[in-house]
Amino acid sequence: MKAVLLDGFGGIDALKMGEAEKPSPGEKQVLIRVVATSINRPDLVQREGKYPPPPGESEILGLEVAGIVEELGPGVSGWKKGDRVISLVGGGGYAEYAVAYAGHLMAIPESMSFEEAACVCESYITAFSNIFMLGGFRAGQTAILHGGGGGVNTAAIQLCRALAPECRLIVTAHPSKMERVRELGADLVIDFTQTPDFSDAVKEFTGKKGADLILDHVGAKYLDPNMKSLGIEGKLVVIGIISGIKAELNLALMMVKRQQIIGSVLRSRPISQKAEIVEEFTRRALPKFSDRTIVPLIEKIFPLDDVREAHRMMEEDRHFGKIVLKVGEE
Repeated sequence: MKAVLLDGFGGIDALKMGEAEKPSPGEKQVLIRVVATSINRPDLVQREGKYPPPPGESEILGLEVAGIVEELGPGVSGWKKGDRVISLVGGGGYAEYAVAYAGHLMAIPESMSFEEAACVCESYITAFSNIFMLGGFRAGQTAILHGGGGGVNTAAIQLCRALAPECRLIVTAHPSKMERVRELGADLVIDFTQTPDFSDAVKEFTGKKGADLILDHVGAKYLDPNMKSLGIEGKLVVIGIISGIKAELNLALMMVKRQQIIGSVLRSRPISQKAEIVEEFTRRALPKFSDRTIVPLIEKIFPLDDVREAHRMMEEDRHFGKIVLKVGEE
């Protein structure tokens, strides 16, 4: 089968088109003929040799697929050949065929294209599981969402607006993306290039109450302003460490405010936990895609052969929302 392969690790030149062995579905797995997938920042980190796939997963890049069920493995029920599906995968999305666990599948709503569906799993499930399942975010609360304009951030804004009525959203963003972030639904947008310590702006906006939840992929650099921005019993959910892994923490302040710091990853979770997350997402969030309350934001659709240009766009941060790879025909 046609697939994107790695010629060693490094920059975009490490990506090359080639032939790989077509996978076979194992116990409780299905084989999916991939129509579309999307680029996620962990793909770039894996390409650089810093994010290996979990044991037993494909070495091919790609963490989500939208396509058509081609074959059922042993023990699979509830799905049939020809079903239009989306799924998380531990790897293998940048290829004509990929295997996925049946418990990780969701039916593509009739109102969605394959390209839109390819945006759902990694970004929206990441945002949903961390904001609502771990963070307990609810109507009327205030959240800080870092990284305005990225896939997880735009997903988070849309999900909060759809699932937590009357919530208030504070978003940090690059000045080139601030207006679009505001139009998407942010109540306060902070230019992180001019305001690296955003805590004063948060305190002013919230009347010194602080935020109930912070979704952070920056890590060490933002720990201090995050904790100063977090209110009593607030939760900081850390999903990335792009600025580093070590920072000082004022434990006394955390104790007095009864705050929580939660670390979270999706890819390395046990298969059963991913299935539980997918089930909850299907129940609570997927209907919002069906009725077009939420429409995935696509910056550009590239053919699979142009994977290097797709990676370049993400590296240069020239996207708002998702970057999609068109793999096969519908």
